[in-house]
Amino acid sequence: MAIAASEIQALFNRIAPVYDTLNQELSFGLHQVWKRMAVKWTEAQPGETALDVCCGSGDLALLLAQAVGQAGSVVGLDFAPAQLAIAQERGRDRYPGHDLTWLEGDALALPFADATFDCATMGYGLRNVVDIPQALRELHRVLKPGTKAAILDFHRPLNPTIQALQTWYLDTIVVPAADRLGLQQDYAYIMPSLERFPQGPEQVTLARTAGFENAIHYPIMGGLMGVLVVTKD
Repeated sequence: MAIAASEIQALFNRIAPVYDTLNQELSFGLHQVWKRMAVKWTEAQPGETALDVCCGSGDLALLLAQAVGQAGSVVGLDFAPAQLAIAQERGRDRYPGHDLTWLEGDALALPFADATFDCATMGYGLRNVVDIPQALRELHRVLKPGTKAAILDFHRPLNPTIQALQTWYLDTIVVPAADRLGLQQDYAYIMPSLERFPQGPEQVTLARTAGFENAIHYPIMGGLMGVLVVTKD
C-alpha cells in the first residue's frame, strides 16, 4: 500500500537531524560519489541557473553550486522544512558568496515559470513522490530547451542474487542502524518503496511520455542504484 504524501513529509522532517549521518554510514561514503556523478551528467556550467528538486539537506544543490559558481544560481526545493533548515545552514557556511535559494514546495507543482532552469537534479525523490509521471512532467516544464536533468535513486535490482543481497543489507544493516536512533519504523518504508518504484526501462518510458524525447537510465552497482538522465529537446 502506497504511503500518503503527508506521511512521507512527516517522515523526512523526523529523520532530518540524522539524515546525513545515516547516508554517510550506510553507503560507506559512496553516496557522495553517486551525487557527483549525477551533477556531472547534468552538464551544469558556470553562470547557469540550476534546480535541485527534493533537495533534502542540500548535498546535490551544493554540488550544483560548485558547478555553476558564484556567477550562477541554485534553487533547492523540498517539502520538508526541517531538511531545508539544515540545507540553508550548510549553504551559508560552505558557500557564503553563492546565490543559493531554499524553497519549501511540491515536486508535483513546481513554483516556477516554464523554461526557467539550465539544468536540474533530483536525489532520492522520484521514488517518494505520489505521482511519478506528474513529477517528470513538472521537471520537463521548468527546464529550458536543450538542457538536462539527472535523477538519482535507489532501485530494486533485476538480478535475483543482487536482490537477495539488497534485502540482506536492508534487514541486517539499515533497519538496525535506524533502530539505534529510534527510527526503525521510519526506515522500514525503504523496501516497500523499492518494490513500487519503476525499473530503469520503465523510467525511460515514463520520461519519454512526460516529454523527454531523450532519456537514458544508467544502472550503478549492479542495479542497486541508478541515474535517469533526461534531455528536454
